[in-house]
Amino acid sequence: MSALSIRNVRKTYHHGPDILKGIDIEIDDGQFLILVGPSGCGKSTLLNMIAGLESISSGDILIGDTRVNTLAPKDRDIAMVFQSYALYPSMSVRKNISFGLEIRKRPKAEIEATVARVADILQLGSLLDRKPAQLSGGQRQRVAMGRALARNPAIFLFDEPLSNLDAKLRVEMRLEIKQMHQRLGATIVYVTHDQIEAMTMGDRIAVMRDGVVQQFGAPQEIYDTPANLFVAAFMGSPGMNFIPVELAAASGGLTCRVQPKGHPAAVWTLPHRSSDLGAWLGRTVLLGVRPEQITDRRTAHRADLPELIAEVDLTEPTGADTLVSIQLNDTKTCCRVHPGEAAVPGQPMPFIVDLSKSLLFDRDSGRRIA
Repeated sequence: MSALSIRNVRKTYHHGPDILKGIDIEIDDGQFLILVGPSGCGKSTLLNMIAGLESISSGDILIGDTRVNTLAPKDRDIAMVFQSYALYPSMSVRKNISFGLEIRKRPKAEIEATVARVADILQLGSLLDRKPAQLSGGQRQRVAMGRALARNPAIFLFDEPLSNLDAKLRVEMRLEIKQMHQRLGATIVYVTHDQIEAMTMGDRIAVMRDGVVQQFGAPQEIYDTPANLFVAAFMGSPGMNFIPVELAAASGGLTCRVQPKGHPAAVWTLPHRSSDLGAWLGRTVLLGVRPEQITDRRTAHRADLPELIAEVDLTEPTGADTLVSIQLNDTKTCCRVHPGEAAVPGQPMPFIVDLSKSLLFDRDSGRRIA
């Protein structure tokens, strides 16, 4: 396996605007990198440039110590798993896995040993003599992974491999891929628009938008301290709440006033120092609070947290918990509560608010200020 370096990489088509605008990413040998972002952000283009399927307008891509800008895909020592499986329909599972090795004229004993190893890793032993048409979507994707595994490449590239699967299969395949990574210590670059996949699978995440990496870091770091409004809203399901508040100083700290619909206003003490944000006092900023930080008494883990009464607008049961929508400062706010505590729409409900991880954002530029 090999490390991957992407250094100031740009992509422009026909002298038009940049599709990728100076991408800088470094991952170590054996790390799992997720490229995540909405459709059209440039993540698949970047993956194709790593694979050699797209040319690089400027910048450098290194696999290990080798600059691969001008190398053909076959010379980059990569293996790619596509969204569409791309299996040979007339070949058995065994043949699909071994075909690349046969083309390279590897010894028969080596091919048989490789197929057996891959089948064992991905639990394909009972399927080796079947054709792709006889397989489920999840089984086909495992075969596509097996074909990549047989190559034993420097880097595995996955291009939204789970998009065609139903929700249950996606969960199962996420586990399969993560377990494969743990067993092999493989270097993986994985493209997805699904932030759940990004959070659960990656060692490092690059959140992309409009050809720019908005933030690069570990999953929990990006979730807890997003760089800007876009990352905060995109990473999380549901995304972070953004409540417009005016900052005021009190005893060296910061406070803000929050008005729930139909009930008395509350003054919240924020976990930030007024000395750090003096320029923002008296100004309106966006208070970022995750849904799980506004919850019910049963779920809250501390007894010293402030309480808020608010009228419930909407409830969305999800099984393990219920999402409750309320209005704070005339802004829709999502809360995550125990199913047994959720009030019916139109009724008041007490909420416990944990502001220890709350964030502040400039509503004009979108950047996080605290």
